[in-house]
Amino acid sequence: MEAMLVLEDGSIFRGRSFGSSGERYGEVVFNTAMSGYQEIITDPSYKGQIVVMTYPLIGNYGVSREDVESRKPFLEAFVVRECSRIASNWRSMDNLQGYLKANNIMGLEGIDTRALTLLIRKSGSMKAVLSTLDLDATSLINKVRLSPSLLGVDLVKEVTIGKQYVWSHIKSKKYKVVVIDCGLKYNILRKLMGVGCEALVMPANVSAQEILKRRPQGVLISNGPGDPAAVNYVVNTTEKLLGRIPIFGICLGHQILALALGGKTYKLKFGHHGANHPVKELKTGKIMITSQNHNFCVDIESLNKKEIEMTHINLNDSTLEGMRHKRFPVLSVQFHPEASPGPHDADYLFLEFTKMMRKYA
Repeated sequence: MEAMLVLEDGSIFRGRSFGSSGERYGEVVFNTAMSGYQEIITDPSYKGQIVVMTYPLIGNYGVSREDVESRKPFLEAFVVRECSRIASNWRSMDNLQGYLKANNIMGLEGIDTRALTLLIRKSGSMKAVLSTLDLDATSLINKVRLSPSLLGVDLVKEVTIGKQYVWSHIKSKKYKVVVIDCGLKYNILRKLMGVGCEALVMPANVSAQEILKRRPQGVLISNGPGDPAAVNYVVNTTEKLLGRIPIFGICLGHQILALALGGKTYKLKFGHHGANHPVKELKTGKIMITSQNHNFCVDIESLNKKEIEMTHINLNDSTLEGMRHKRFPVLSVQFHPEASPGPHDADYLFLEFTKMMRKYA
């Protein structure tokens, strides 16, 4: 089926639909990972976004139950150069096309994804619409320009859970951790379990009082979509927890911690999305290759340097990638130490969290 992707600057990309049909709006971003498309599709942080893969052939190992990162895909649409109809993998249960259809996600193939990526790099992330229903360019341009942006929009409420749950009961657990689900990836929970933590996952609107009532040894604020400044209820909860319990923030959780500590955030030109972003650990000088997915960033200059230590920096654009508080048991990173997909260079951060919990027990 013919489909059309139209950007707010008037750019038009005509291709073929795969997956669901219809019309979807979102901010178009590109992801530089060469594999791991199923983890990307099921990452709740992509809520509100149309994801373009820079690697040209996607779908050749199918999809499997083991690789999902949330209860369902939340992204608005998925764009590739070519979607493989052949899936060669002993774990595969379906092909990519069937998976998108089953989850009502639109797909687009057959466009020049290199040209689209270069356009986003030059002009920045833009609002876009993907449609199989309306193929009139003028009509779609008008529609997309009238569609809402992601600035100031709370997308966390669209992806968080409605009811708390324990990820996995551990017989010889060392720590009990409350995970605030702002758009949680399951591999965060797997990594916690791997270092002896039993994770109690709670909705994003949980209160500090309810968390402390559970008597955990630590709190983890998860990744999630959209503008952190729009999630003021999580920021308020975090403010009340500061200094009372060890806190580990990942991605959106890092941004929320910065806001709770009096910092500010801003929107990046085209964000960081991929499994190959170089990050420097300032204390050791070690360079890590990291998995990232975020459109917003913490303003380094807005942080109180007397209270907050910068721990990691992005080597592509010198943006803040990690911080610690000098008095409170607080640790956070902008990248994804749980990867999924991506390298395992930052696995050690989960052990750092357990050390922090042990110290402040």
